[in-house]
Amino acid sequence: MDLIPAPQVVLLDEGGRRFAFGSDPVLDAGPGAAAVARWLRRELGAATGWELPAAAAGVTAELRLRVDPDGAAGPGPEAYRIEIGPDGAELTGATATGLFWGAQTLRQLLGPDAYRKAPLPGRAWSLPYASVADGPRFGWRGMMLDVARHFMPKDGVLRYIDLLAAHKLNVLHLHLTDDQGWRIEIERYPRLTEVGGWRPRSRWGHRASPLWNETPHGGYYTRDDIREIVAYAAERHVRVVPEIDVPGHSQAAIAAYPELGNTDVVDTAALGVWDDWGITENVLAPTEAVLRFYEGVFEELLELFPAEVSPFVHVGGDECPKAQWKASAVAQERIRELGVDGEDGLQAWFVRHFDGWLAARGRRLIGWDEILEGGLAEGAAVSSWRGYAGGIAAAEAGHDVVMCPEQQVYLDHRQAGGPDEPVPIGYVRSLEDVYRFEPVPPKLSPEAAAHVLGAQANVWTEVMENQGRVDYQVFPRLAAFAEVVWSWQPAPQERDFARFEERMGAHYARLAAQGVDYRPPGGPLPRQRRPGVLGRPIEGTPPNV
Repeated sequence: MDLIPAPQVVLLDEGGRRFAFGSDPVLDAGPGAAAVARWLRRELGAATGWELPAAAAGVTAELRLRVDPDGAAGPGPEAYRIEIGPDGAELTGATATGLFWGAQTLRQLLGPDAYRKAPLPGRAWSLPYASVADGPRFGWRGMMLDVARHFMPKDGVLRYIDLLAAHKLNVLHLHLTDDQGWRIEIERYPRLTEVGGWRPRSRWGHRASPLWNETPHGGYYTRDDIREIVAYAAERHVRVVPEIDVPGHSQAAIAAYPELGNTDVVDTAALGVWDDWGITENVLAPTEAVLRFYEGVFEELLELFPAEVSPFVHVGGDECPKAQWKASAVAQERIRELGVDGEDGLQAWFVRHFDGWLAARGRRLIGWDEILEGGLAEGAAVSSWRGYAGGIAAAEAGHDVVMCPEQQVYLDHRQAGGPDEPVPIGYVRSLEDVYRFEPVPPKLSPEAAAHVLGAQANVWTEVMENQGRVDYQVFPRLAAFAEVVWSWQPAPQERDFARFEERMGAHYARLAAQGVDYRPPGGPLPRQRRPGVLGRPIEGTPPNV
C-alpha cells in the first residue's frame, strides 16, 4: 500500500478483495464529525461527482465517520483508525483532528484521481479491504513559507495549506516581514504596506548575480485575507504561526516609518525597501517609541491570528547587525540605562520585552535560535536553524524546540549537483537526504528530548520568484519530510529509502493531479531550468552542527 506518510499499522486482506462504490454513496457522520463530512463532500465530491447525502435511519452508509477517543488507533488527539470491508469504510478519530487525518488517508486509498477538481468520465471508485491504525510521532509538523522576499498571492497560500494537510503537516509558519517587503495590512500603520509592501526591482539569482529583474515587486495580505487564510487553515487542522521580524530584517518597516531606524547615524528618510538579498545594516532603534509601535503591530496581529489557531507568535530575533547601534549615541545611552551587556544585550532586550508582552496576553513567543543568547522566559520556544546546537541548548535548558537546521531541511538548497539545477543554493539535499533527517539528536537526554515539539522545513524565497519555482524546490522533498515527522521511524541509516522511492511512484501521480510542479526524479524539465542565473552552491557534505 503506497501511503505517504507511512501509517503505523496496515493490514490488507489476503485475498485482495475490494469494496466497490456505487454511483451515489451515502455518508453517516456521527457527533463531532460534521466538519470532516463537509470537507469530504466538497473535496471528494469534486473529484468523484458524489453528493454524499446523509444516510437515512437504519441504512448502513458506505462511508461512516466517528469521533471516539477509545476507538482510534492509540493515544494522542491525532490518532485515527480506518476499517474497510464489505459494508464500506468506517473512519474513527480520537478527535475531529484525528478523523481529518484519517480522511486524508482515505483519499490516498481512492487513488490519484481523487485529487482532481472534476470527475473523469467512466471512472469507477473502490477501496481495498484493509485495517489502518495510525497516529503521528510529533505534534509540530511544519513548513515555513517566506512570503516577504517574493510575495505569494493569497490563493497560493490557501493552496499550500491544502498541500500541507494532504501530507498530514499541521503548521504553516508565515514569514510576513523582512528587509525586502512587509506583507500584512496593519490598520493603524497604513504605510507599512503602502510603502513597505513594494520594492522597485529584485536581484535575479543569488546576491552575487549581476542580473536584475527591473519589474517592481510587491503585494500584501489585507486583514480580511488573513482572516480567510486563518479560517481555511483551521478547517484543515493546520495552525498558522505569523512572524514579524525584530529588531533586524526591518528595512521595509523603516522605509515606511523612518523614525523606527537609528536616525542619529543614518538618514533613514532616504531609505527604500531593500531590493537585494542578504542582511542589511538598517535595524530598529532601541527606543521605547519603537517598542510601542511594534506593540501596536502585535495587537492587531493577535486579533487576526486567534489563540486557538496561533498559540505561537514568531518574532524572528536573528541576524541583527550591530554597527549602527555601536555608532548611535541613543543606542549607547540605552545600553547604559538598561545595564545590558553591550549591543548583544540590546538585541536580547528586544526579544525579552515581547516575550513578556506576548505571555501576558496568553501567547507563546518563538524565535530563531539567536534568541537564546539573552535568556528566555519559561514559556518561550526556539526554532533551531543554524544547526542542531541551538535546539540542544534550548531543550537542555527546559525550552521547547522546533528543529529546522539549515544543513538538513532548508528546501531552498539544491536537490542535486547537476548543472541544470535552477539557481543552485547551498548543499545538495536530495530526496534521500531529507528522508534520513532526524529531528531528535541522539545526544539529548530523554527529559530534554521531550522538549522537541517536532520539526519544520523552511522555504526561503529569494531565488523563488513564482509558485512554480516554490513547487520545484519543495516537492517531492516535502513528502519525505512529512514521513520523517509523522511516521515512527528507525534510525536514519536504517530507514528503507528504496521502499519509500517505490511508494513515491504513486505519490508523484497524486502531486500531478493536484497540479504541483515538482522536480521529476530524473532532474528538471527544460522549463524548470534557469540557465545563466547565478546561485551559490556549496560542495561537500553539510556539517552536523
